[in-house]
Amino acid sequence: MKTMKLSALIIAALTLSGTAIAQQSGLRVTNSFPIKSNGGWDYITVDAPGKRLFVSHSTQVNVLSTAGDSLGVISNTAGVHGIALVPALNKGYTSNGKANACTVFDMQTYKTLGTISVGTNPDAIFYDTYSKKVFVFNGKSQDATVIDAATDKVLATIPLGGKPETGVSNGKGLVFVNSETTNEIVVIDATALKVLKRYKLNGGDEPSGLAIDIATNRLFAGCGGNATMIVLDASTGKNLAKFKIGDCDGVAFDPALKLAYASNHEGTLSVIKEISADKFVQLADVKTEPSARTLGLDPLTHKIYLPAAKMEPVPAGSSERPKMTPGTFHVLEVSK
Repeated sequence: MKTMKLSALIIAALTLSGTAIAQQSGLRVTNSFPIKSNGGWDYITVDAPGKRLFVSHSTQVNVLSTAGDSLGVISNTAGVHGIALVPALNKGYTSNGKANACTVFDMQTYKTLGTISVGTNPDAIFYDTYSKKVFVFNGKSQDATVIDAATDKVLATIPLGGKPETGVSNGKGLVFVNSETTNEIVVIDATALKVLKRYKLNGGDEPSGLAIDIATNRLFAGCGGNATMIVLDASTGKNLAKFKIGDCDGVAFDPALKLAYASNHEGTLSVIKEISADKFVQLADVKTEPSARTLGLDPLTHKIYLPAAKMEPVPAGSSERPKMTPGTFHVLEVSK
């Protein structure tokens, strides 16, 4: 009985603490940066030291300053999904879903340096600073293309046994990627370039967004299929916590503030506070805009950026996807 009362007191204290933090956080939409060209979008990548935003946008990548000024365009990126940056080599990579290729570009001039053939429908992409490799996750061929960032040569194609979404690294030789169709996180050895194990997401459906706290070795998986975030131990795959969020597509983690963010299609930004390696509390959702489903985090300023657009209404009972209202694409800035 005493144990139950103590547990209840701990939970109550965490809940009150979370409420207080939420009330004091002051997070809100503080700016909106228009991008006049039309077309769909997916990921946004923040270059914090360079104070730049790389925004995927149909057949191009729009480059903005973090103040919203247009800096340039990376062209001929058909069906672009994601952008990976390698500042040490002054180049970046885009995953071009409709071209089954990656564009290599100069980070200063935004000119194309080359094109690399990858798997079918490349989607998420990121650069692993530990292995110095670019990992491209191909949706339709359900595999990962691994590129040597120094030579731009394809080193391997790793079968994943499911449709991959976002990938992250622990900075020590392991890469984790969501498997949307099997409701798992697949663990890859970044040196041997092979799958080591798979972690089941208990109660998680269609994981898309993924982030990691390297300090505590915790993974934050956003599952859009059932609007749930699951926190896992990256060493064992043990599911540690589960939270109700929204139709999530993107997840980011701020290591300084110990906050995990999930961007939800309904127009909210869910905030999860990491109290310790084994204690987490959900804070109040921040209102954004409907369609703001992906995000980029600036770890230096702690600002969050979300691409969005106004969407045309869909007739009742229709299975059609909503279409973007022309001229309404923009990037939201969320901060204090």
